[in-house]
Amino acid sequence: MFQFENSTYLYLLLLLPFLVAFYLYSNYKKRKALRKFGDPVLMAPLMPNVSKYRPDVKFWLLFSAVALFAVLLARPQFGSKKETVKRSGVEVIIALDISNSMLAQDVQPNRLERSKRLISRMVDELHNDKVGMIVFAGDAFTQLPITSDYISAKMFLESINPSLITKQGTAVAAAINLAVRSFTPQEGVGRTIIIITDGENHEGGVSEALKNAKEKGIQVNVMGVGAPDGAPIPIEGTNDFRRDNQGNVVITRLNEVMCEEIAKEGGGVYARVDNTNRAQRSISDTIDKLAKADVETTVYTDFNEQFQAVAWLILLLLIAELLILECKNPLFKNIRLFSNK
Repeated sequence: MFQFENSTYLYLLLLLPFLVAFYLYSNYKKRKALRKFGDPVLMAPLMPNVSKYRPDVKFWLLFSAVALFAVLLARPQFGSKKETVKRSGVEVIIALDISNSMLAQDVQPNRLERSKRLISRMVDELHNDKVGMIVFAGDAFTQLPITSDYISAKMFLESINPSLITKQGTAVAAAINLAVRSFTPQEGVGRTIIIITDGENHEGGVSEALKNAKEKGIQVNVMGVGAPDGAPIPIEGTNDFRRDNQGNVVITRLNEVMCEEIAKEGGGVYARVDNTNRAQRSISDTIDKLAKADVETTVYTDFNEQFQAVAWLILLLLIAELLILECKNPLFKNIRLFSNK
């Protein structure tokens, strides 16, 4: 892999066409001035030491040195190779509820966006751990397989929205079962599932799913999003709210009882998400207490600086430019005359 540490300096390369234009204009002015004294063809024998090509060679050497200097300032770097390293960490699967009720605005800007920001901060606090993401509504599917690539995790996080799953509901059991299957087979590593949901309209089978997770040593934590008083569900793209069959505005409420029961049965903790960072700190403290094991991760080794090679090349170009004289070297002329005698 190749990159520039300070790629902004590459904009200096935009000055090179102006340098060429200035050189060509300078040559034009010289030729124009020379014609005032006579025909250049007739005057050529009177200037035997003047070289036609050496000034151009000197210019292009200097031009190349200036171009490489811009590259030097940009600090070219090259990654040497991929390697597998062992780091002490845990495995975390985040299961995010993306049902329509998560669009309610009883937390700002809404439940789903608040949850995504929360996940982003949690990912920032992971160091040697692995993370995966599952989204669920009436069904569940894997948004991001478990990985230590935190940049990809945040990229996938940005694309999450309720349209990813058309079937409505809160399939917590399906999310837990899918999360259990998503962990690596490595032994001895601490594993936890973090369910982020408003807990509304949940389906059955949760107890069986939690029992299965507990048997495999997987902790289940729950983060409840919303307020017990509830809020209406906005219809995206309009100023209206979702209504029931009688035309009444639907109010969605955080089901804290259900969330607390899942966390208790899953051997984890429950934290309510509000407009503070208390829930994040609570879950992060719980993750820190999990048993850590050596997690194998494939990474690129650190980028190596390559500016030294560029600097040597610039130096050679400048030395060559200095050694080449604009006029023909009379020493070589004398040598040729001597050899002809």
